[in-house]
Amino acid sequence: MELLDKTINSYLDVWLGPRDPRVKGWLLLENYTPTFIFSVLYLLIVWLGPKYMRNKQPFSCRGILVVYNLGLTLLSLYMFYELVTGVWEGGYNFFCQDTHSGGEADMKIIRVLWWYYFSKLIEFMDTFFFILRKNNHQISVLHVYHHATMLNIWWFVMNWVPCGHSYFGATLNSFIHVLMYSYYGLSAVPAMRPYLWWKKYITQGQLTQFVLTIFQTSCGVVWPCAFPQGWLYFQISYMISLIILFTNFYIQTYNKKASSRRKEYQNGTTATVNGYTNSFSSLENNVKQRKQRKD
Repeated sequence: MELLDKTINSYLDVWLGPRDPRVKGWLLLENYTPTFIFSVLYLLIVWLGPKYMRNKQPFSCRGILVVYNLGLTLLSLYMFYELVTGVWEGGYNFFCQDTHSGGEADMKIIRVLWWYYFSKLIEFMDTFFFILRKNNHQISVLHVYHHATMLNIWWFVMNWVPCGHSYFGATLNSFIHVLMYSYYGLSAVPAMRPYLWWKKYITQGQLTQFVLTIFQTSCGVVWPCAFPQGWLYFQISYMISLIILFTNFYIQTYNKKASSRRKEYQNGTTATVNGYTNSFSSLENNVKQRKQRKD
């Protein structure tokens, strides 16, 4: 394993240049091998997990889901607060910020972004809970692509550009995750589900986040500073891939569902509003079923 780490590190240093010495020796950052192994294990579980659960009863996971989502909500809130205050203290330039001119604020940003990187490992549990609950329809190409790539991308970010212009996307994403994980935590409580009408707007917020990140990253291309240009072009490309996948998800999830509901309503069949069935036919069916049980 040590020989493998040295070989990989030597190739990465040749391709990407010297690493940022400020993160030397930090947990999981010294070598790429652990991050790569975690990613491979994640993909193996995504592949084998549903097969293992095929003939088993789904797990509820209700209690642990509430705790898990609450924990990630609080972690995301902490990261958002620390990033905003760090950027303010360092006088970061919105248009382009290098990685060495923020003084002590740079170290604050680096420490928070390590937690951001580590949170991408924790978020693998999102998929594992889907598998345990047999919600396999939620394990989409978008879901797996996003989770598997983020951990790896942020390992490289933390080793080469762990502050400066890297702050913006992580700050927006942390804010979105406060909303997202609080929603998931509440949805794990059945009594709260009728009041959770805002999932659609979380997806809209995610798309807005990607567009804003492209705009801010492009500013660093148009008005360059000492921040490496290659990282900016990569981030723009990655954000475009997420916009394509999330837009497809939005259309498939919300626009098509809304269209099918309108058709059902027009045809006199079941109409659904905020998760509740609202039709006389369903009421009649319930009455008939009760009568049958009495007989």
